[in-house]
Amino acid sequence: MEAEQLEVLAFIRQCYPFKALPDQELEHIATQVEVSYFRAGTVIFKYGDAVHHLYLIRSGAVEIHRRNGELYNRLSEGSLFGQMGLLMNNKNRLPATTLEDTLVYCLPEAVFHDLYERFEVFADFVEVGDSARLRHAVSRHQEANELMTSSIRELISREPVSIGRAASVFDAARKMTEEAVSSILVLNEEGEEVEVAGIITDRDLRTRVLAEELPSSTPVAEIMSVDLVAAESDQYVFEAMLTMLRYNLHHLPVLHRGKPIGVVALSDVMRHESRNSLFVVRHIFRAQDAGELATIADDARACFVRMVNEDANSHMIGSAMAVIGRSFKQRLLELAEEKLGPPPVPYCFLALGSMARDEQLVVTDQDNAIILDNSYDAERHNDYFAELANFVCDGLAACGYSYCTGNIMATNPEWRKTRTEWEQCFIDWIDNPSARSLLNSNIFFDLDGVYGHLEWAEQLNRLIVRRARRSPRFLASMARNALLRTPPLGFFKEFVMEQDGKHNNSINLKRRGTAPLADLIRVHALAVGSKAQNSFERLNDVIEADILPRGRGPDLRDAMEFIAMVRIRHQAMDVEAGREPDNNIEPENLSDFERRNLKEAFQILSQAQKFLKFRYQPGRAS
Repeated sequence: MEAEQLEVLAFIRQCYPFKALPDQELEHIATQVEVSYFRAGTVIFKYGDAVHHLYLIRSGAVEIHRRNGELYNRLSEGSLFGQMGLLMNNKNRLPATTLEDTLVYCLPEAVFHDLYERFEVFADFVEVGDSARLRHAVSRHQEANELMTSSIRELISREPVSIGRAASVFDAARKMTEEAVSSILVLNEEGEEVEVAGIITDRDLRTRVLAEELPSSTPVAEIMSVDLVAAESDQYVFEAMLTMLRYNLHHLPVLHRGKPIGVVALSDVMRHESRNSLFVVRHIFRAQDAGELATIADDARACFVRMVNEDANSHMIGSAMAVIGRSFKQRLLELAEEKLGPPPVPYCFLALGSMARDEQLVVTDQDNAIILDNSYDAERHNDYFAELANFVCDGLAACGYSYCTGNIMATNPEWRKTRTEWEQCFIDWIDNPSARSLLNSNIFFDLDGVYGHLEWAEQLNRLIVRRARRSPRFLASMARNALLRTPPLGFFKEFVMEQDGKHNNSINLKRRGTAPLADLIRVHALAVGSKAQNSFERLNDVIEADILPRGRGPDLRDAMEFIAMVRIRHQAMDVEAGREPDNNIEPENLSDFERRNLKEAFQILSQAQKFLKFRYQPGRAS
């Protein structure tokens, strides 16, 4: 071999997928390679150009773009490009431009196709590529979704109508009439600082002024709604929609850097594409009894299928289904209090697990608990809360939320505790981790208040974050626990099937995919003190804390999204076909695209678990 060819051979021996090939093949490849040089800023090929070589970057850097000009990937030394064109009738789909002076090795298409046919490791690599291919699949799915790209400020049609807090209700009513609006913001104005103190709506004027026969001179500060719930201007429409659903709001102020820029009414959101989930929630709150609520369960499933068919992503679907689940709980609790009378002591009803994380789908059981006021006395008050819990849990079961097989429900007296008892319980779980307490931590550390004194749930969440972050021993124990569920990949990246009778020769995408991802993200989130509940939001905090190897955070996000969407689409197809949905998929029923990207996603999970094991070793500072 000539000196130049020996240099090529030495280089390709270091690069995947070539390094996995026999030496004899590498020597042959080295004799076939052509060398090309491109100056910085050179367009190597445009969209639609004919591609007849596989390109391997020897030195320099190349940017790959989508057809619309958006950046797809940046490649450096040892990276391949051009394979997609060779696999798609020699037509390039991803334009390539050099970022700097670049030297590339060009492998003729005849050699490429020969290697592709004879070596599976080569074929797998050029088909699946690196995690950027998975990212492309995920981003393409998100980009098809208008909800994901529409910010709440796009629904604002005018400046907000406002009034000072010293004004009278007469002034407010007159201004609302003049401006033809159904709400008005009440502002605190101190110097140059302006902040929203509250809001008054048409309904407030009817129920708090006219119905109470208050004089028109009554200051607006006395009748306005305070503890204002607002949206930030950069939030997506679906996030604002979910906020309105969760708090049963008809008007949502929109803020930009703390200052009001408008108010979005329920009617504005109703005109948006996501009105289906609003429709379901409004029906839930209008239901007159538990039997009527049960009839809405089919509407919830139909809403799920519609969102899937409209290309909503997993975060949107999980959030919407969690809001629907919370609404069922809230209405059942209202009906329970109508039946049983007012509660003898204050309480907070908790949602746990996927509902608390805003990751709920249609295949789910119910996990819930109750926080009781410290004045609770079991002899005097237990019967009431036992009846309330039975009413709610039975109602949820009738609405499609099956009973928890582990008995993590408010019907279990163990999970009805006072505020002090819950605090001590969490402190003990963190300070003295055991197999049982770690199992409980995985469930109860994802908690959200849905009814009653919601601030108690927030206080517990703050306790968890504050104490867990300071406990390396607990984090190490949680990390070990998060490694118990491994991705379903064998040594050569083939799928490992379940062997459990009913779902024989299938893969449980929850048990072997989304659940272990949620578990390991939770550990990292606790370590960095994240107050988020949703796995994607927790991961954002983890990425910002910079505790993961470079690039691993976005990879994890893409893996979570792809596995979740395969699971979601599988459930939607079951619902549409009249089958009872589940979490199990059979690989032979997946497309080649889904199989390849699932393997990539599971590989990312496997790598993330290895890092988790390394980072949270006992005695090692996190």
